[in-house]
Amino acid sequence: MALCLSSPLQLGALSLRNRNVMASLTRNRWDPSGYPMETIAEYYAQRARGGAGLIISEGALITPQASEWPHAPGIWSQEQVQAWKIVVEAVHAEGAAFVMQLWHVGRVAHSQMPNSTGEPVRVPAPSRIAVREKSFNFPDTGFQERPELPEEIEDPWKFINLYRVAAQNAKAAGFDGVELHSSSGHLVHQFLDSTSNARMDEWGGSVEKRCKFGLEVLKVIIDIWGADRVGVKITPTGGYNDVGMPLKETFETFSYYIEEIDHMRLAYIQLMRYFPMTEVVIEGKLRATRHDVLDTYGELIKHSKTLLNGGLTLSEADALIASGKIDAGVFGRLWIAQPDLQRKWEEGMDTNETQPDMATFYAFPSGDLREGYTNYPSTVVEV
Repeated sequence: MALCLSSPLQLGALSLRNRNVMASLTRNRWDPSGYPMETIAEYYAQRARGGAGLIISEGALITPQASEWPHAPGIWSQEQVQAWKIVVEAVHAEGAAFVMQLWHVGRVAHSQMPNSTGEPVRVPAPSRIAVREKSFNFPDTGFQERPELPEEIEDPWKFINLYRVAAQNAKAAGFDGVELHSSSGHLVHQFLDSTSNARMDEWGGSVEKRCKFGLEVLKVIIDIWGADRVGVKITPTGGYNDVGMPLKETFETFSYYIEEIDHMRLAYIQLMRYFPMTEVVIEGKLRATRHDVLDTYGELIKHSKTLLNGGLTLSEADALIASGKIDAGVFGRLWIAQPDLQRKWEEGMDTNETQPDMATFYAFPSGDLREGYTNYPSTVVEV
């Protein structure tokens, strides 16, 4: 039986060969200065070769002082632009579209994190409200408490300009578009959420003011790329990184945010639904605001394509595409251990056989970088 997931899709300006989207997946295979190592190009190329229609890059930091852990990639310098070109060319050679996810972690950053400036990391946030989850620091110490409160951002426009520069750099690197990381309790999401944003100026207080930062970031990115090459990722249920509002406030905030974004006519809006991996327990209570994200916000998306992420199965994604509720499915962990995921599905093969080794998800460059990264078996025959 033909898969709806295998049908082509026009995603803004991007012509996709199918509707199987590889999610942004932090893998920490980057050297201490933030430049990509040679195995990264092969990692992405394998999954493009395996049939992904669109690949969203792991989050690329827009500044060297924006990280929660070592060895995360960046896109703030010309050296990184040149390095990313190698990765982009490898993906394009295998026929997949490739967009870069632009990322700043905000208050989740750790002040002891090394970075290329040689200066202590400043931890910026909408307000001086600490995240109550522990921060992942170094491999030998594991999860640690954050040592101090974050600093309140005095001028959000300075951070918006960092996104502008990063968007320009991503374009120079040859990507097909960019996605704004507006989810998972990172900087943009921190402005959206009243539990992390207590400001009473033009950037906080009302729903409209809390949404302003994310909307202004999107505007400067659109200035660089055009709306038809821009996407955004949104997680209304919160949870991860200590965000999440009462249900009524969540509805009001994200309904307004999504409607305003949809008016911009982006290539796509990626909705991240609730699933257990995003749930956290803080002070003995579950942090996420559980609700059906697709049913709640899906009908608000009228001028952009709808992508859905969060524990999707093949049959579920196919049924949602067939019903017109979504335009494409976004898969993460399934792509880690199965670089030929789409090819397997097209051939009716079992994709439950190979499970990813979670111990290698966030491996650091102290051992074999290929382990759990580029050494998973593939059924695709290279010619």
